Amino acid sequence: MGVTNSNKVVNATRIDCDGSLGVTLSLTAAPDIITNPTDIVLVLDRSGSMAGTPLASMKAGAKTFIDIIAEATGGTGSGQIGSGSGIGIVSFATNATTNTQIITSVDILKNAVDALNAGGNTNHADAFTRAIQLFDPQSTNAKVIVMFTDGNTTAGGPPAPVAQQAKDQGIIIYCIGLIGSDGLDVNALNMWASDPAAAYVAVTPDAADLEELFEELAQNITKTGATDIVINEIVNPDFEITSMETPNYGTADMLNSTSIRWSIPELGVTASESALLEFFIRHTAQTQGTKKVNQSITYQDAEGNVVSFPDPTVDVECEIVVNPEECPIPVDLNVEGCSDAVLVDMGDTYLESLGRIIQMDVTIKNVCPGKRVALAVILTEVDSEGMEYQRGMKTVTIPAHDAPTCRDVLVKCIKFVVPEDLDVSGDAEAICNQRKFKARFIAHNIDTDYRCCESEFTL
Repeated sequence: MGVTNSNKVVNATRIDCDGSLGVTLSLTAAPDIITNPTDIVLVLDRSGSMAGTPLASMKAGAKTFIDIIAEATGGTGSGQIGSGSGIGIVSFATNATTNTQIITSVDILKNAVDALNAGGNTNHADAFTRAIQLFDPQSTNAKVIVMFTDGNTTAGGPPAPVAQQAKDQGIIIYCIGLIGSDGLDVNALNMWASDPAAAYVAVTPDAADLEELFEELAQNITKTGATDIVINEIVNPDFEITSMETPNYGTADMLNSTSIRWSIPELGVTASESALLEFFIRHTAQTQGTKKVNQSITYQDAEGNVVSFPDPTVDVECEIVVNPEECPIPVDLNVEGCSDAVLVDMGDTYLESLGRIIQMDVTIKNVCPGKRVALAVILTEVDSEGMEYQRGMKTVTIPAHDAPTCRDVLVKCIKFVVPEDLDVSGDAEAICNQRKFKARFIAHNIDTDYRCCESEFTL
């Protein structure tokens, strides 16, 4: 069968700047279909959401799949699938239908696919039940279900127990998913598919990709297991690789902070096998947004298997930074000529401090979108007896953010001036002595519209 599935998944869809996530590469290979005859049931979704382009793309993919199996088993000239293998067709909407038994006639199989029409709900449980019923329990052939669907279960019972029943009988389950108009529960596909799910599930948002997914699966099913496998992974420069687990097959080496080479001498030569490699990466750039996890990934083996890996992304969100106080506006100064002394009138300036300046940064946790926050900061100085003396209080209004979820907000540059003549925590006679302070922070959502306080001055 060659390489029957390849996948790349990440364990998070969103991280913070400087955040980490896990990446799993998986590869499944199985013996040649001629020496390992295989009965395959194509389980095809014909629910209402498949109408139009999705149905046409699925039909093209299924017929390409049939042609590739026929050619690989030596049956092209006779129009038959050869070498003891066969294909059956089950389609499903509100209920499932057995469109053909497991047969060898290419024409009958293709006609059954062409006759499918879209309409109705989505009953995955009945589809699995019908597929299981097509297999001969006495047959020694390998047994494979290829489940294609574009939506969530909307009719019938829960599919997971029926899929588990199939796996308990030794049936291999592959799932091809199209993210259709009604959405798609990828976790459900992972639950139905053979273990490890990452190696048996392929998902696309584009119907145009369906023929390629069916073609790749069929081409790999027909080949022998893979040998002399080399996978080169380079992650996006916005990330660095921090650690790597030992793979269950072969060896993996970290070439540098962004590159991994995974080598597997052989996989799936005598039986179906799945190889997994897990590594961890950390975001190191200062920019946020939707980031591709890998820059490139290449595959090669001695058999020439055609293998491609998904291109997962992660949303990186950096902290919101608030600067409540602006820096002073500079005044330009030009000094010209060779005079020993230069007199320049720089205009007016305003008193900024009478001593040291304490500048604080603080992060307010879990600020939800659309909510302004009032932040109060209280600074006290502590004497040798533990008594506290107030040195200042400030209040800051934090503007609302429009991020999709609650998140942390970093408030920078909260400044206090602490006069030297008020020193109670050190030696008042010394210069630059150590002083002890305490800072307290109080933050609350502002639930009503902000209004400036009215002020009245009496002279």
